[in-house]
Amino acid sequence: MKIAVSGKGGSGKTTIAAGLIQILVEKGKSVLAVDCDPDISLGLALDFPGYAQIKPICEMKELIAARTESGPAKPQGFFKINPKVDDIPEKFSPQDKGIRLIVMGKVDKPQGGCLCPENTFVRSLIGHLVLKKDEVVILDMVAGSEHLGRATAKGVDTFLIVLEPSKMSVETAKHIQELAKGLGISKISFIGNKIKSESDMDFLKASFETGLIGSISFSKALEEKRGRFVFADNLHKEFSAIYDKISAY
Repeated sequence: MKIAVSGKGGSGKTTIAAGLIQILVEKGKSVLAVDCDPDISLGLALDFPGYAQIKPICEMKELIAARTESGPAKPQGFFKINPKVDDIPEKFSPQDKGIRLIVMGKVDKPQGGCLCPENTFVRSLIGHLVLKKDEVVILDMVAGSEHLGRATAKGVDTFLIVLEPSKMSVETAKHIQELAKGLGISKISFIGNKIKSESDMDFLKASFETGLIGSISFSKALEEKRGRFVFADNLHKEFSAIYDKISAY
């Protein structure tokens, strides 16, 4: 099972990713949690031991230079686009209570989405995790599908887009949906988050004729945890229902 979780910044996609990871662990699954968000917050949400000390893959300059055959001694712009990455998960993803965490980090380049050694290495690694690793993988994505190449995207079993009950969030979700479709992803679903009333869900249902597979209620207890995920209030039941929907695909 390979699940990518995306959504507008602040929509709560990391919360959704963390909740699904906890449900999967309860089901006896071993989960590889992949933090692709530059904010590096999945470890915090999971309360993963020592998450703040985990070195992001993008910051491993010497490793990336060696694997991509780039660096100051090489002509600028020339590097290997299919670097060796198959040993990276075992070496750089610590484990705790059925969860292995790997942090991609932020490419510190003015051009952001450039074709550079760091981005190439990260995309190759994500491709390996999605296409080659025979285990459950949950990717907490940036707001969109930036790290997914066309070939990698087709290996994602489910692309979840998290949205709040607001017009801006709905429009962003639809834009992300179009980007995902453009990469060839066929299984795209939406999850409403921070739902406070029936009218919130009515608004989302009116915005999407199909694809809305569940919702997560606003939780004051969860908000007070300041980023750390807990199954407060009715959340366990709601996350379990979403997991059941995904499993039925």
